[in-house]
Amino acid sequence: MTATTVPHFGPPPAAPAPRRPLAAAALLAALVGMVFGLLLGGAGPASAHAALTGSDPQDGTVVDTAPKEVTLTFSEQVAMSDGSIRVLDPDGKRADTGAPRDLQSGSTVKYGVTLHAGLPDGTYTVAWQAVSADSHPVSGAFTFSIGAPSKTKVALPADEAGGGLVGTLYGIARYAAYAGFILLAGGAAFVLACWQRGAGARPLQRLVVRGWMTLTVATLAMLLLRNPYTGSGKLGDAFDLDGLKAVLDTKPGAALVSRLLLLGASALFIAVLFGAYAKREDEREKKDLTFGLAIGGTVIAAGIAGTWALAEHASTGLQPGIAMPVDILHLLAVAAWLGGLTALLVALYRTPDIGATAVRRFSRVAFGSVLVLTATGIYQSWRQVGTWSALTGTGYGQLLLVKVGLVAVLVGIAWFSRRWTARLVMNGAAAAEEETGTGLETGAGLEAGVEAKAGAGAVAEAKAGAGAGMEEEEAAPVTPSPASEDPARAAQLARQRAAVATAEKKRVRDADTERSGLRRSVLAEVAVAVALLAVATVLTSTEPGRTEEEAARGSTAATAPAATGPVNLTLPFDTGGKNGKGTVRMDIDPARTGTNELHLWIDSTDGKAMDVPELKLAFTLESKDIGPLPITPVRLTEGHWTASGVQIPMAGDWKVAVTVRTSDIDQTTIDKNVKIG
Repeated sequence: MTATTVPHFGPPPAAPAPRRPLAAAALLAALVGMVFGLLLGGAGPASAHAALTGSDPQDGTVVDTAPKEVTLTFSEQVAMSDGSIRVLDPDGKRADTGAPRDLQSGSTVKYGVTLHAGLPDGTYTVAWQAVSADSHPVSGAFTFSIGAPSKTKVALPADEAGGGLVGTLYGIARYAAYAGFILLAGGAAFVLACWQRGAGARPLQRLVVRGWMTLTVATLAMLLLRNPYTGSGKLGDAFDLDGLKAVLDTKPGAALVSRLLLLGASALFIAVLFGAYAKREDEREKKDLTFGLAIGGTVIAAGIAGTWALAEHASTGLQPGIAMPVDILHLLAVAAWLGGLTALLVALYRTPDIGATAVRRFSRVAFGSVLVLTATGIYQSWRQVGTWSALTGTGYGQLLLVKVGLVAVLVGIAWFSRRWTARLVMNGAAAAEEETGTGLETGAGLEAGVEAKAGAGAVAEAKAGAGAGMEEEEAAPVTPSPASEDPARAAQLARQRAAVATAEKKRVRDADTERSGLRRSVLAEVAVAVALLAVATVLTSTEPGRTEEEAARGSTAATAPAATGPVNLTLPFDTGGKNGKGTVRMDIDPARTGTNELHLWIDSTDGKAMDVPELKLAFTLESKDIGPLPITPVRLTEGHWTASGVQIPMAGDWKVAVTVRTSDIDQTTIDKNVKIG
């Protein structure tokens, strides 16, 4: 995910109308603005989602004779299966001989399939599907014609790989997995770092356990759906054992299995946290256990976060060695902030005794989380978008703008939450001072101040009950209570009185204006955060802006219109020796992808044909790192050289280098760029 988030409140001020939230909001707004400044950096390699950058034959081209093979070039590494590339004739029958061959050379990722010999004229369809290095399926289709275009019975696929019902279910499982991780890791962190007494609170226990269950079920669902998600798209293939075995051999499958193993370790962590830790009363022993749980929980949480970082966007493309640890930190910060925010909301609504100390501690955790989120979010946004044009002109960039807008809404709500927190703390301190006659300088006294308002109602009720009891005592004689003779009955009455006291305490605190206001603002924050998480989940399965622009450039080059006639070049040269000056005139016909004819004439300075002992050529497409492709022309007559069957594999701005040798020791190379295709 690439979320950039903010805490809902900061450390409590000394006055009820603080200005520090405004300064913090301005700082966060400036940091978010830095994202867009860094987006102006120059485009680098594609960062995720493989894109088709070229093919031979190209989309829509007409070739004179049937090619021996069809090749596809991609922007990054892809995983291919036996049926990943299919070539279909006009009747829809397979025209290729089988599984694709890996034709990778250097940094060029290329695959090809061999075609049957003697293919008839007509329009052929090439359909391909692969899994990019970031675990997402990619697919596409195009046509080319032999001899002349014809009608075809083949219907190009309307849905991309990873779509349909299976894609929807996989997306839901991905969202549930993120949500479960946030509740599990963030809820546990809230208990350990902010409110240790919350380990014994049933609502918080249920929250963390439900997060664990959600993440476990979602991971199992993703593991089963992985085969149809990257393959056939049929839901029934989710229970194909051969397909499941193939998934386990892939990087995403191994990551999902590792996540399940780590969830087993986290189950033990939860049992200790809500079992032995919640019941531990000795402060020294509890402190040692807190440290151990914090270390163990951090290791488990980082391991689970790593199962996303090691198998998705961060694991491939630009700077993976930096991107993966940054992604882990980003996910941990999201969990600490969002999960802690949810735990605080549950505590405010469902528990009667959470006070200002826990709120203040969470403020500090949240503020630290937002600093990490801002830094990692800036880096991730630059890595996945890279340019202003990608920010506004691609689906990924537009989703990123929506996410930034949601962050701005969170900043506004956070300002209100901060004010409610300040009023709650100040009013609680004033009430405590009235009850105890002290200034309540310490954090424990501040918590007692918040409790004092709840106690006031109970005191009044107790006084009223005492008065009523005195009147009854005058009206009736005192008789021994049967409960005093029955220990079980006495214990039952004690539990009932404790439950009534707790309910009354909660009722009085819920009626508090500041507490109610804080609950409403935190609830609004959680609602916006849920939408923010949904956008972030969609971003993880969206083609990054860098790659989309790279694919668009490749598509534009592949579909560029053919030249209407030959290209003519004039290249003056000077080898430095005697009679070493002259001019090379070159014709490239028809100057488009496929087969071309080259004619070269060499003229001396007086315009007459000039004979040279050697002439060589080379074509280089630097934008795609193709070439140099050497060409050796044949001498026809004095000053006239030719080369037939020259294959230009891709449209683009080619550099043509001509080497002319006029003697045994005198030669030179001249070059010129020419647009072909």
